Amino acid sequence: MPIITPYVPSHITVHLGAPSSNAQNVTVSFPDYIKNVASSEIYPTWNESAIYANIYAQISFALNRIYLEHYPSQGYSFNITNSTAYDQAFTPGRNIFQNIDQIVDNIFNDYIRRMGYAEPLSAIYCNGTTVTCNGLSQWGSEDLANQGYSSVNILKYYYGYNIEIVQEAPVMGLRSSYPGYTIQRGSIGDNVVVIQTSLNRVSQNYPAIPKINPVDGIFGPNTESAVIAFQQIFGLTPDGIVGKSTWYKLAFLYVAVKKLGELESEGQRLFGINISYPDAISEGNRGEKVFNLQYFLSVLSEFYSNIPSVEITGYFGPQTKASVIEFQKSKDLPQTGIVNDITWNEIYRDFRGIVTTVFESGAPIEAFIPFSGTTLQLGSKGEEVVTLQQYLNNIASVYENISPVEVTGEFNEATMNSVMQYQKEFGLRATGTVDRITWNSIGGTYLDIVSGKNPQPTQYPGYELSMGQKDNEI
Repeated sequence: MPIITPYVPSHITVHLGAPSSNAQNVTVSFPDYIKNVASSEIYPTWNESAIYANIYAQISFALNRIYLEHYPSQGYSFNITNSTAYDQAFTPGRNIFQNIDQIVDNIFNDYIRRMGYAEPLSAIYCNGTTVTCNGLSQWGSEDLANQGYSSVNILKYYYGYNIEIVQEAPVMGLRSSYPGYTIQRGSIGDNVVVIQTSLNRVSQNYPAIPKINPVDGIFGPNTESAVIAFQQIFGLTPDGIVGKSTWYKLAFLYVAVKKLGELESEGQRLFGINISYPDAISEGNRGEKVFNLQYFLSVLSEFYSNIPSVEITGYFGPQTKASVIEFQKSKDLPQTGIVNDITWNEIYRDFRGIVTTVFESGAPIEAFIPFSGTTLQLGSKGEEVVTLQQYLNNIASVYENISPVEVTGEFNEATMNSVMQYQKEFGLRATGTVDRITWNSIGGTYLDIVSGKNPQPTQYPGYELSMGQKDNEI
């Protein structure tokens, strides 16, 4: 339900008190916010490894709040509070320690996440003396640093060894997952898919909400019935129309049932998957490759009734084997239950087809194709380059500093120059190569443009405007 591609906001609005208190809101740049939090929460004399570890945790905690739209989804007009009972310390106007100032400038757009998951880790922490928790101990981190632990190993000590540091995430203005217009019977497209999949997940905890099958991107009577049931359960006007209130209530419940705002969450495994064939996957295997396989199968099962759904556990058990066999049967492949390169490629091809288009008419939806795992650069060729060039051309139609390119499928000098122009425009390192960070940033900007979420003055917003609409509705 939330925005899928994580990013670092250029600014953040802080409520100076508990969420429901009648307190002032202040808006500051995100780096200045983290510098203030770090200067309020830890000591500048600590070992540098401990300082880095704590700042990574502070960044990740704040980005988790942003990513999940934690407070806006509850109707608040801020992103985070300065109440340590809910969030982390922030003292307006306080002095910033020089070494903390420099460290934050280096890493403010780096954050922690669980391997294979999309959302920034809800990296809870406490001082470890008067207050203890399941997350990082601030004083404990200092002890570990003095024993020679690196910042990353300190984080793994407290949060587990299945975490990673995402570096140089894209920086952009605050984005809203709500598209800005109502969605109702007759609507089609990506936002309908979001509603359908979110309702199906929430219905696991609230069985009175009927399942929507198939998830097809078409807002028909089944989707309307599920929306009405959801609205009735949660005290909303049961009109079957998804406006701002219903959208954010669904977002809030989706986050709650998946525990995305908690240290131990189900996680969102939506984009950024390495799709290259790893090696044969069979019953008894565990790990990242099984997570990815199960995610692909879980998406396919929403569209094809013959493919059993699977739980995303990272363990290849009988349930996963049965789903693989049914997929192989549908493709006239040997029904071994073992995922070799042919089965893997067929599974991913069908998955990618669903991402690209989700209804039989073939009308394209605003789709973000996952990063393939291979950096694109001068001389690269293939389908990923075609997608990149299409993205760049859409972006170039809005941003005059970015040149359009001919869609050839070959990463030539014109494509490299356009990539560099994009990187400069959006504050990325102007390398002219497309790694995961640049790909995700370009994909996110493309989505903004085609869905009207971030319109420029010359861009049609993607829906009709009529008398009586206000800025905050569009």
